[in-house]
Amino acid sequence: MERFDVLIVGSGHGGAQCAVELRQAGFAGTLAVIGEDPELPYERPPLSKDYLNGDKSFERILIRQPSFWDERQVTMLCGRRIVAVDPAAKTVTDAQGAQIGYGSLIWSAGGSARRLTCSGHDLTGVHTIRSRRDVDQLLAELPATQRVVVIGGGYIGLEAAAVLAKADKQVVVLEAMDRVLARVAGEPLSRFYEAEHRAHGVEIRTGALVDCLEGQDGRVCGVRLADGEVLPADMVIVGIGIVPEVAPLLEAGAAGGNGVRVDAQCRTSLPDVYAIGDCALHVNAYADGAEIRLESVQNASDQARVAAQVLTGHDAQYEAVPWFWSSQYDLRLQTVGLSTGHDATVVRGDPATRAFSLIYLKQGRVIALDSVNATRDYVQGRRLVTERMTVDLALLADPATVLKAL
Repeated sequence: MERFDVLIVGSGHGGAQCAVELRQAGFAGTLAVIGEDPELPYERPPLSKDYLNGDKSFERILIRQPSFWDERQVTMLCGRRIVAVDPAAKTVTDAQGAQIGYGSLIWSAGGSARRLTCSGHDLTGVHTIRSRRDVDQLLAELPATQRVVVIGGGYIGLEAAAVLAKADKQVVVLEAMDRVLARVAGEPLSRFYEAEHRAHGVEIRTGALVDCLEGQDGRVCGVRLADGEVLPADMVIVGIGIVPEVAPLLEAGAAGGNGVRVDAQCRTSLPDVYAIGDCALHVNAYADGAEIRLESVQNASDQARVAAQVLTGHDAQYEAVPWFWSSQYDLRLQTVGLSTGHDATVVRGDPATRAFSLIYLKQGRVIALDSVNATRDYVQGRRLVTERMTVDLALLADPATVLKAL
């Protein structure tokens, strides 16, 4: 049986970064990264943007070149899915029944794309965007595709819609809530992006509930809505979130539910088992101390750093300010902080210029910024968020007032 001093489950951003951080911190023991994906670690955000539109090859989105892992003696066990954890024996078991031992286990398995459960969900031509394989399959079908229905008006769905609209496809975005990005952004930003997509020929339907997918000869041909209308579709892209991959840990007795619970040092309730990234349920200071999961590269990388520091005997805890980004058309959205629970918003600048910021406040204090083509606001507004500053609303709204001066 193979055994490693540290075994990292998950070869995404968190797993790869943790291996890097361990070696940089001086860890000299045996180290392996095992992941379900058959590829070496690669960046996931470009999948719905630069990789989908062909601007970046797969080689350009690799997190590190193959030689990097060899030189640092990081064993890469690709294409192996872990299905069970035995914390007493300190072993994991893969889908083929092989066991691997560990001294410390770092769980960075992320999540799988949430899929539809309605009739027709398994038809050919129904896609998610979570892995290189997902996008390669989508791209292989694209030349014969003209009509695309995107289910879900979050960032993944909107980014894919933007790419496909630029490729001259007929795109319809269906969002069950009353506006796109409703779970993560204020109404002014939602309405801005709805208008942008419509200006590029994308049909946006909000309050749209899907009844089922219709098929012909095993391939999707339409999306039936709850009101009975059928939208023709040569392809359906489903972007309705992820399901955290934590079942093996929970079955082994780890505390959690919607993710696996970790403390400020990324430790789970199981001995010598840590969790980082999309699947880690943690108390977050920027969510008023609520337990949340953060699905972002920033979170995965910062928690990877904390776990590596703790494992190498250093004092560290997770307290990073969350940040995110999205690219749609020629629009660069940068977000700092968490807007959940805000009770006021300030629009800074004119959305008609396609360069503005939306500032979120709670009880008079700045808690988050969304900046569209406004990098200076994003950079300078960061301190307003980290220090929960109280600022005059008129000054926040005035683009002539430099945020740094506040």
